[in-house]
Amino acid sequence: MSVLTRDEAQTRAQLLDVHHYRVDLDLTTGDETFHSQSVIRFTARAAGDTFVDLKPEILHSATLDGEPLDTAALDGNRLPLSLTEGEHELSVTTTMRYSRTGEGMHRFTDPTDGESYVYTQLFMEDVQRVFAAFDQPDLKAVFELGVTAPEGWTVLSNGITEQQPDGSWQAAPTPLLSTYFVCVAAGPWHSVRTEHAGLPFGIHCRRSLAPHLDADAEEILAVTKACYDRYHEKFDEPYPFDSYDQAFVPEFNAGAMENPGLVTFRDEFVFRSAVTVTERQTRAMVIAHEMAHMWFGDLVTLRWWDDIWLNESFAEYMGFQTVNEACADLFPDTWVDFGVTRKAWGYEADQRPSTHPVAPDPEAVPDTASALLNFDGISYAKGASALRQLVAWLGEKDFLAGINIHFKRHKFGNATLADFIDNLAAATDRDVHGWAEQWLRTTGVDTLTPRLDGEGTRWQLTVDRAGSRPHRIEAGVYDRHPDGELTLRERLALDVPQAAPAELPGPRPALVTLNDGDLTYAKLRFDEVSEETALRGLSAVPDPLTRAVIWNALRDMVRDGDLAPVEYLETARAHLPEETELSLVQGVLAFARTQIADRYVSADERPAALATIGEIARALLRRTEDGDAPGLRLTAVRTFVDSATTPEKIASWLEEGTVYGGPELDPELRWRILARLAVLGATDETAIAAELERDPSATGQEGAALCRSALPDPAAKEAAWSALFDTDDLSNYLFTATARGFWQPEQTELVREYVPRFYAAATALGARRGPAMAEAAGRYAFPSYAIDADSLALGESHLTADTMIPALRRKLVDQLDDLRRALTVRGS
Repeated sequence: MSVLTRDEAQTRAQLLDVHHYRVDLDLTTGDETFHSQSVIRFTARAAGDTFVDLKPEILHSATLDGEPLDTAALDGNRLPLSLTEGEHELSVTTTMRYSRTGEGMHRFTDPTDGESYVYTQLFMEDVQRVFAAFDQPDLKAVFELGVTAPEGWTVLSNGITEQQPDGSWQAAPTPLLSTYFVCVAAGPWHSVRTEHAGLPFGIHCRRSLAPHLDADAEEILAVTKACYDRYHEKFDEPYPFDSYDQAFVPEFNAGAMENPGLVTFRDEFVFRSAVTVTERQTRAMVIAHEMAHMWFGDLVTLRWWDDIWLNESFAEYMGFQTVNEACADLFPDTWVDFGVTRKAWGYEADQRPSTHPVAPDPEAVPDTASALLNFDGISYAKGASALRQLVAWLGEKDFLAGINIHFKRHKFGNATLADFIDNLAAATDRDVHGWAEQWLRTTGVDTLTPRLDGEGTRWQLTVDRAGSRPHRIEAGVYDRHPDGELTLRERLALDVPQAAPAELPGPRPALVTLNDGDLTYAKLRFDEVSEETALRGLSAVPDPLTRAVIWNALRDMVRDGDLAPVEYLETARAHLPEETELSLVQGVLAFARTQIADRYVSADERPAALATIGEIARALLRRTEDGDAPGLRLTAVRTFVDSATTPEKIASWLEEGTVYGGPELDPELRWRILARLAVLGATDETAIAAELERDPSATGQEGAALCRSALPDPAAKEAAWSALFDTDDLSNYLFTATARGFWQPEQTELVREYVPRFYAAATALGARRGPAMAEAAGRYAFPSYAIDADSLALGESHLTADTMIPALRRKLVDQLDDLRRALTVRGS
């Protein structure tokens, strides 16, 4: 299949003005395929040749202005068109294939009750899997959709849908939309509906999840309404669509998708087991993120995919900021979680060979395949961090004024980075263009280090910068009291580079923390005294956001080889049992467990690392016995399970169905324990089958797949490998679950023979099943725990393969860089 190049898109946009699509889908033709017809009305500005995009199972017919076209002329995913100047109508009738990979029209049958659901995910170039279209973001049009669905189904779409007398469903015509925003979700949905600000609002999920959605509906709708109201306080343009539906759909590849009027979310956000407040906060942030897209992305859309960061960085920033403002009663400070989780994602992505500017040069995104690679920690976390720094430098009032100019000038149209910067510049006297060049067109992470000079009660602070970007930061100056507590003496506002050192009257501070409010994007180091204070007194730092900044600095120091992994674990053992901010506990333990214990310490050191993590979990369990901190206790239980080196304790929990002192084991905890027992060789197929009978849900199917592939048995490994790579039977989620179970640090020798087999198998899979499954293979099926020079050399040799699709190559470049870093940290 041909990918669309930027030059081709520009040429087609110059030729065509697309007005209207009429799309009719028949979902009653079987479980494998569906019927699709699209009628497109458009104008050719001049005579010329172009093409329409489609990926049919069968192309039945195509007519241009009533004249039949040769269906045999379909070349891959392109049907050529020879046009005269003027108005045209193109009609295309096809049979399309349902997807099991989360691309195009995905079909899912719920194992709990046998009900089926379909939904579209048309991002980038997957509209072609559903109907014929001129598939590029700057050819916007009005869409009218009609859907014939099985009896008992409800059809959702971008506009209000109504069932017709003949049983079919008709969606209201949309405003001007890009093709990739068209959405259909159909099935026997369970729905909760309400009205807000004069518009219908709805949330939807599959029927088997109905009790869980009902339990959370009040919170989901409260967050939705609060964010909607807050955006109307920020933005001059009103919400531009006729309704606001949110559908929680199965086997969704992303967190969510901003389809106008019908946002689709992965249905893991309908929590069927206990979760922490941080996880609920994440759901709220995603709701706010996708709603921000209704303006930035949907109302005003990028012209070409080099500007995808504009969509994602803006929505990421606004998601965290708006939840922070509108839902403070539920979630006190979202920026702490951003600092310790999302921001770390950006720092890691920006130090890999695959890094790119937040706003890449258009020439660096020549086609859709290369554009797909930029959905990463740069476009989301680094971009959001850059915007947060922009707001600190520009001021929120001028930032929002520029944003509102942008919406007004480009509503229902397309815009570029240049447009965005021009519109911000129109609202301020500051040099926004210069700021953009320094922040958005460069790669890498600056490093800021404090230097203190002086004596007695006269000290000066100089910020040494390794890098080139300007930073507006706050430096926290802390004093230690005799009882060990740290108090904030002052918080200095600094511009880096400095015009002159900052004066610090008083004795030498015990701790100086740069970027104390986490307003900029930079790695941080400490002066010698401050580093000792941070390591020994971290839990005494009063502000959780400052503690997040310090923990991030320590994480970076480990990754850069400046702090021994064991010392990080000892710092965690000293301070996490006293930590009150749940997101910090979760973030630090996740890094300790998945990176330090599994990758950064040697095989000989690993048991001691796991023991330290287990000791932290036990301390947290003791602290939470009174039931006052259920989220912290749940985190401790999960960590204890994942770090268990012997099976007896967690096996007793599974047998008894509860942890002493709580909680009782829900499905998530039961599968988590069984998975760890499988890794340790303390369970078998009989127990897995019994658990699956107890929980036959889709999540149960995934849990069983993970447990089976995690068994330390040669036959189990071969069966899992065959399921992953020798057939195409696994859906995206079952593939991921099987892959996650396959490689285990405890089983390195057992699976060593599969390491060289991975590369050819993954390359062939990517060629057969496309970028979504290739990315899943590179992310989850990569032999992450084969940490040695031979594995690195083997992987590097395979990067030269011409048959590897870009999505897989990019993922392997990242994985091999992580492997290289792990070897460096180990001192190998």
